[in-house]
Amino acid sequence: MNTEDGAATGERPNSLRPLSPRGVEQLAEFDGNAVQARDASTVVLLRNAARGLESLFLRRQPSMAFAAGMHVFPGGGVQQSDREAGVPWAGPSAQKWSDILGCSPELARSLVVAAVRETFEETGVLLAGPNGVTVVADTSTAALQDARIALEAKQLSLRDFLLAQGLMLRADLLHAWAHWITPAHEPRRFDTRFFVAALPQGQRIGALPREADRTLWLPVRAAADAARAGELAMMAPTSHTCRSLAGLADVDKLAVAAARPLVTIEPRVVDIAGRRYLDVPPAHEF
Repeated sequence: MNTEDGAATGERPNSLRPLSPRGVEQLAEFDGNAVQARDASTVVLLRNAARGLESLFLRRQPSMAFAAGMHVFPGGGVQQSDREAGVPWAGPSAQKWSDILGCSPELARSLVVAAVRETFEETGVLLAGPNGVTVVADTSTAALQDARIALEAKQLSLRDFLLAQGLMLRADLLHAWAHWITPAHEPRRFDTRFFVAALPQGQRIGALPREADRTLWLPVRAAADAARAGELAMMAPTSHTCRSLAGLADVDKLAVAAARPLVTIEPRVVDIAGRRYLDVPPAHEF
């Protein structure tokens, strides 16, 4: 465990968040051997609205083992099927994504595939089209909804789904935004790349996935303020991402906003005057 220099004054830097009661329990149980973080992708779906740029949130079921009751962005861990070769693909290559995400081309490709798959499974939004310049306008058809259910049940891979439907993954509709690694003391750890994407024109949010009991669109700044005030349950990466997007005017600026080096954030525990905190760098608004 690290101790912040100058902590004798008792002052708490703005980057520190009090460790939750559950976090204190996890820290007490931590034997110093961090579990391997699972590769994962999260997608921040955005749309323009009269009240400003809005993002989609899912509220996780209170019975879930991880992040119960939290408001989260769509996403999840990379599956073995996401690593399959031959996914119909349009947009930046795996090598280009490798340069952006700071990982191997193979992992970069699977992270993009997982991002598209998880978004479709959890929201019904499909970042794919019949070619490299168009996007599916209606995902409510019986064929696509049946495929969505099969994908969520792991009975179908995204590659086979796209091939059967004559579609191509639109990698150009995703933009890398953040990279978070779960703190070392937690028993469930994820190495997560956050992507941002505009809601495709004509598409609507579909039925709730099994993991969620509510969906809602909120202005990103209002969501960040509500989380800070304790009015909306969010984990640090989610609220941090909202704050970082708060200065963005509309979705047309996503590509410009995302054209910056990706910073990896792995919060660490610090001890100040006998109290434990998570050190999370402050968010910088675009």
